[in-house]
Amino acid sequence: MLKVITWNCNMAFRKKSKFIEHYKPDILIVPECEHPDKLKFDSESICPNEIFWYGTNLNKGLGVFSYTNFKISLLNIHEERYKMILPLKATNEISTYTIFAIWANNPQDKNYQYIGQVWKAINYYQSQINNTNTLLIGDFNSNTIWDKQYREYNHSTVVNILAQKGIESIYHQYFEQQHGEEIFPTLYLYRHQDKPYHIDYCFASTDMLKKLKKVEVGEYHNWIKMSDHMPLIIDFD
Repeated sequence: MLKVITWNCNMAFRKKSKFIEHYKPDILIVPECEHPDKLKFDSESICPNEIFWYGTNLNKGLGVFSYTNFKISLLNIHEERYKMILPLKATNEISTYTIFAIWANNPQDKNYQYIGQVWKAINYYQSQINNTNTLLIGDFNSNTIWDKQYREYNHSTVVNILAQKGIESIYHQYFEQQHGEEIFPTLYLYRHQDKPYHIDYCFASTDMLKKLKKVEVGEYHNWIKMSDHMPLIIDFD
């Protein structure tokens, strides 16, 4: 069994961690997470066994947490130009996974801020994105509905590049939906229930898709007080 969750916590994770810990993740990816030095968990929270964090803003980086025996490390292939797209290794005594933890947000690269960051990264890391024990997971800040027809990169381009490698979106496989036609949103813009979008994803290699057991998206009334994003919760056999 393996449970992986991604949740953009909208900052102050230390005050919210116990709510996502209720789902007992093995590995948790948290965009907009504060630096570990600021993570003073309260008595109701479960302290993770391992924390990896990356960022320049101590209040708002990308956190990856192991709540079991997985060790998390940054691969030495990381290209700093793609900042919050992190090639990681998660390993225990049984398995090793390549996980690209993603928060597609780079204001310094104005023409490629969101899905452009992912597009650049998957081209740069193409030899490391394999069809075995591989996940690309997090806040992509994108959806096919925002595709621009003549742009070299867009959401659909990224989906197609990954599909050529045998890597597919777990949500879309599980619910049998097309990109751009999602019925379970992961973002409510400005926390307004009438502004729903699906922008958080987990793409998985074929071997992991075969082990997929369950996918769940958090519901608005359960999460909106804590974040404009809903968690994406994935169970593998």
